[in-house]
Amino acid sequence: MARNSAAAAHLSTFAGLIVPFGSVIGPLAVWLTRRDRDPFIDQAGREALNFGITIAIYGSVLLVAALMLVGIPLLIVGVVAWVVLASLAAVKASQGQAYRYPLTLGGWSR
Repeated sequence: MARNSAAAAHLSTFAGLIVPFGSVIGPLAVWLTRRDRDPFIDQAGREALNFGITIAIYGSVLLVAALMLVGIPLLIVGVVAWVVLASLAAVKASQGQAYRYPLTLGGWSR
């Protein structure tokens, strides 16, 4: 149960591909509803939320750059990195291992 919830927290960042700021809303919802059940869920939820906030900030900057045409390649690389990192984190969580995302902003999840 804890592993599935932790993996769901990481995978919920993909809500940002459908809904604006879903990368923040998805992990926030999972973390707020399940953080008291297990310390592993709490840690994974905080890490996923921190990553979601970072993705929203980076994505906003890259979207503005893409509108000026210079950021299109960076935006593509960013989306690929997002998918790979969140998927890797979900796999690690399903195995019961903690995962730290690289290049995240803020240290409050640590």
